[in-house]
Amino acid sequence: MDSEVLQQIRKLSQNYAYTSIQMHEAVARKAGLSGTDHKYLGFLIEKGQMTAGELSTLTGLTTGAVTGLIDRFEKRGLVKRKFAVDDRRKVFIEPNTENIMALLVPLYKDFRARSEKLMASFSKKDLEVLETYFSKAIEIMNETTNELNNK
Repeated sequence: MDSEVLQQIRKLSQNYAYTSIQMHEAVARKAGLSGTDHKYLGFLIEKGQMTAGELSTLTGLTTGAVTGLIDRFEKRGLVKRKFAVDDRRKVFIEPNTENIMALLVPLYKDFRARSEKLMASFSKKDLEVLETYFSKAIEIMNETTNELNNK
């Protein structure tokens, strides 16, 4: 493949990542969250109930930082702590999806509508290419993250 084309795609990919961070930070501020807290809510919505240890592993945060994160979320009614029936030392973090969505959905409304309009402008084949690219790029990023975390 043409190295100029690859270089341009890399630049676009980096710009997309940077712009995504900026947008999510702006959304987080409007929601009264930090950018990282906003993204960690996404983990909880996607993965559902988990232990604090699992959240620590998933995010790479220390257990102390996860405790602070959970405290902030719980204060806002975004999660609740549930003790395991068989072992009260084990605490599950349960996302309050309804409250999280009520907080975030309005902030993404226009973005989502414009993104859907953009996607509707692509052919089915184009969308399949995009889906393949993002799926494989996510796989590579997950592998890289795991490799870096295990070194």
